[in-house]
Amino acid sequence: MKPVGEITRGTTNPNRLRRVDNYIAYRCGALLGDAPRPLVVDLGYGATPVTAVELRARLAAAVRPDVMVVGLEIDPVRVEAARPYAQPPLLDFRRGGFELAGTSPVVVRAFNVLRQYAEEEVAAAWHQMTATGAVLIEGTCDELGRTATWAVVEHGVPSTLTLSARLSDLDHPATFAERLPKALIHRNVPGEPVHELLRALGRAWETEAAPFGPRQRWIATVRRMRDEGWPVHDGPSRWRLGELTLPWPGAG
Repeated sequence: MKPVGEITRGTTNPNRLRRVDNYIAYRCGALLGDAPRPLVVDLGYGATPVTAVELRARLAAAVRPDVMVVGLEIDPVRVEAARPYAQPPLLDFRRGGFELAGTSPVVVRAFNVLRQYAEEEVAAAWHQMTATGAVLIEGTCDELGRTATWAVVEHGVPSTLTLSARLSDLDHPATFAERLPKALIHRNVPGEPVHELLRALGRAWETEAAPFGPRQRWIATVRRMRDEGWPVHDGPSRWRLGELTLPWPGAG
């Protein structure tokens, strides 16, 4: 089966995807825990397999020890470079793209992949990656993973948007605008739901300026968003991690 897609830039760093890995364990832990074959695909792991190795270790510790991760890359050179890190069947590397190399995973993580595509290509990629019923976690982050955003996509349709940051480094929620998923980054303009979301988040952050630490300020900010009527998900145990999850902007 010929891989579908384009070779990514390949930029990666250790711990870059720690935030989304933590979320995958939280959001998809029950799905993986109940699955007869707990397979996760890491699509487009990059020039080195470090983030795929980390994903497998984190899910094994947090969800179940027999979770399997398959890293997919279109570039055959990257696949060969990852071979020494493979531990089949728990961790393997193959050549593949949006068609998922014929696998049927429970979860797909595709990070910093669609950013290089045109916005009009995103929907088709989402549909292809979720065609076998997988839950797709698709998003983007900065080079060190300190600011990240991601969508949860099922059957080609996004259900939620998560904003996540290392709070000690967060100057203002406007920072998230630079790291929105491809489907939203060009929609951050007046009149669009994501623009209003970021404006409201910024106002709440500014209102909650107080002589407290960044974690307390973020929790107060998210609580204010909820009190203002925004359909905020989860509770303080997730908020304190620097997360905010809401329904996909414009959904419904």
